[in-house]
Amino acid sequence: MKKILSITLFLLSFVTFYSQEIVPLWGEQIPNQKVSQEKETSVERTIVWIENIQKPTLEVYLPSKKIATGKAVVICPGGGYRGLAYDGEGTDIAKWFNSKGIAAFVLKYRVPASKSLIIPHEAPLQDAKRAIRLVRNNAKKWNISENQIGIMGFSAGGHLASTLGTHFESEDKFPKSEIENISARPDFMILIYPVITMEAFGHQGSRENLLGTKPSQELVNYYSNELQVTGKTPPTFLVHCSDDKTVPVKNSIVFYESLQKEKVETEMHIFPKGGHGFGLAIGKGHLENWTDNLYRWILSLK
Repeated sequence: MKKILSITLFLLSFVTFYSQEIVPLWGEQIPNQKVSQEKETSVERTIVWIENIQKPTLEVYLPSKKIATGKAVVICPGGGYRGLAYDGEGTDIAKWFNSKGIAAFVLKYRVPASKSLIIPHEAPLQDAKRAIRLVRNNAKKWNISENQIGIMGFSAGGHLASTLGTHFESEDKFPKSEIENISARPDFMILIYPVITMEAFGHQGSRENLLGTKPSQELVNYYSNELQVTGKTPPTFLVHCSDDKTVPVKNSIVFYESLQKEKVETEMHIFPKGGHGFGLAIGKGHLENWTDNLYRWILSLK
């Protein structure tokens, strides 16, 4: 009987540790969106791939209270602004954060390839800003500190995260509710093999999906985040590989240089090999250590 009770308690603690809920970002009226026949799709092969997001959400992963640090991260999966690599760059990462006592929130954001959007390039940032505000608004409920909430992004999700970190004060072009009075500034940024620029050395697919095939130079500059760094940009952690043939490492380098120019606290790790899309990098030699470096960096933040 005691053995059965012990097993039951263990299983309950495991479920609690990885418990989750899915929170809608918006109410019935989603800004910058029109009614269409488009349907959200989710396909599971080697990864869970989601396209045509119609109702953006936050998937909540909380650590047990015993190990909770009060820190939290909103995670933006990559996918070239066409879809989302939802598990390898989302839920898998959230579970790793939980093992370190850090709350994590996987953002299922609208991608500009969707035909349901009115002004496509504005939707991802609208969702990212709303996500930070929601987490900050529910800090007490989720046992986190209001001033220890970061944003993380992979590839095109890294572009979205860096867009939030440089455009968090941008105007909200929709009727405001009370939650829009909450700051959308992340307290720190984590950018993993990020798209940073909309110039030629960025990622052509992300650029076309976000801005279209013939964007104005003004729009290109606006979303080239190396040009948008200020002293208000939050502390940043960067990881990239020199042999990344999808998103050149120059993206991280130019962003690092801009951050340094503005005296923003920054740590960057460039690995010689690893390519693109490595996620947690399990089984990829010393590249697998990037998460250890990240954890130490997060603990060092004041």
